[in-house]
Amino acid sequence: MKKVQVLRTVIGLAALTWMLLSYEVVPDADAVVNDRFAQIRTTLIVLAVTFPVAVAAFIAAARPPHRRMFLRRAAKPAGALLVLVVTLGAPRLITGLGYVTEETDWTSSAARVALLFALGALLLWLAPFGLYGIGQSLVHVFRTADLHETVPPLLAALLVWEVALIDVIRGAYDGVPFAVRLVFILGAPLSVTAVAMWELRRLRTRHGITLRGALLR
Repeated sequence: MKKVQVLRTVIGLAALTWMLLSYEVVPDADAVVNDRFAQIRTTLIVLAVTFPVAVAAFIAAARPPHRRMFLRRAAKPAGALLVLVVTLGAPRLITGLGYVTEETDWTSSAARVALLFALGALLLWLAPFGLYGIGQSLVHVFRTADLHETVPPLLAALLVWEVALIDVIRGAYDGVPFAVRLVFILGAPLSVTAVAMWELRRLRTRHGITLRGALLR
């Protein structure tokens, strides 16, 4: 499953890069990278909002014998979400509180110089954890398999359709021919949903794991 997911991601990224550069939606490769990071940021925000709602709905839908068990298991996915939010939010919090601005004079005092090195060390320390956490959060959907094996594919499919809707609302890929734009907006959710349905089928046929069984329905 992981090989298929990685292959789908690589093909999608290559096709998207070709489209963005071919139709001059972005001027160069750097802009493509910036566009992808913006998309990742949007995905993480949507996932952070969707995650508690979807998990709460899943737990509420389960019958009492499993409901308490799922509630206990939800601690690990919730912890993963909290750690990622704190890691990514620390730099924004520092600048947002006014400790660092564009007008900050780093040479005005020894304390300022020490603060500069401290913040630099903090950001260097956080960067690999943040990047790794982003990748793992998107691949494993915030460790929701710890809740139940059927949750990651279901949540991934829901998430990708939400992101596609956001793309439609904000007019993503403006200037691209309608047919091409339609393919790229629908390509991601359709392919992710297909892989998710395949994963659910494999869980059912090979391991006897089903959503109805998890919810005792």
